[in-house]
Amino acid sequence: MKVKLLTTISFFTYQLSISQNEKLLNGKVLSQNIPLNKVEVINKTAKTSTRTNEFGEFSILVRPQDSLLFFSKDYFFKRLKIFQENIDQNNIVVNMILKPEELDEVVITKIKFPHVGPSQEVSDSIALQRASRDLRKYTGVYDGTITNGMNFMAMGTGILGLFKKEDATKQKPKKKTPELDFITFVEATCPLDYFTKDLKLSPDKKALFLQFCEADPQSAVILKKKNILYTMDFLFAKNEEFKKLK
Repeated sequence: MKVKLLTTISFFTYQLSISQNEKLLNGKVLSQNIPLNKVEVINKTAKTSTRTNEFGEFSILVRPQDSLLFFSKDYFFKRLKIFQENIDQNNIVVNMILKPEELDEVVITKIKFPHVGPSQEVSDSIALQRASRDLRKYTGVYDGTITNGMNFMAMGTGILGLFKKEDATKQKPKKKTPELDFITFVEATCPLDYFTKDLKLSPDKKALFLQFCEADPQSAVILKKKNILYTMDFLFAKNEEFKKLK
């Protein structure tokens, strides 16, 4: 009975000491002096997270030496280690850098513009009318044509040809953007030093490790959620399995 009582007292004492060390840290996330809303703020050490409000403000419980991660899909990943002076100041400002916008693939093709002058058939018709006028002038014979008349059939054929050329210059529909795969998502989400510092992986084993993770059906769930905290927990667990492989 006494042993159980001492164990219970020790447990509550330990929990109380931990809670007393934790402090509520307030801060703001900006980009070019503009507050960022819905940025995910993750305490990687304590496995807790929160989000910034419309003013870019956030509050999260921290202790000295905790590692905070700041994640937003449109901005570069940000990591911040907490020191006692940050907790004492209690008003940190984090600046995030906007990712460059990726443009869709542009294909330049040779485009022939429609001919705006008279077609060959119209030109031949005009030449024929001029020759007929010359024949009538010198011979006095009426050939059935109207002076300065218009060959509507030839003109209609020329206009129809313009419409056909215009249809041929229409661009082909754009190809659909390929879906994001697991390895590309992880490399774009996790910082470069996460694999070497946190997972203790050598650079030559990184590609093999990511293929090992992608083979797990759970990777499809991670890709669907796109949650940085879940992703890093998954990679950490898979790293333990990877180390056991020969």
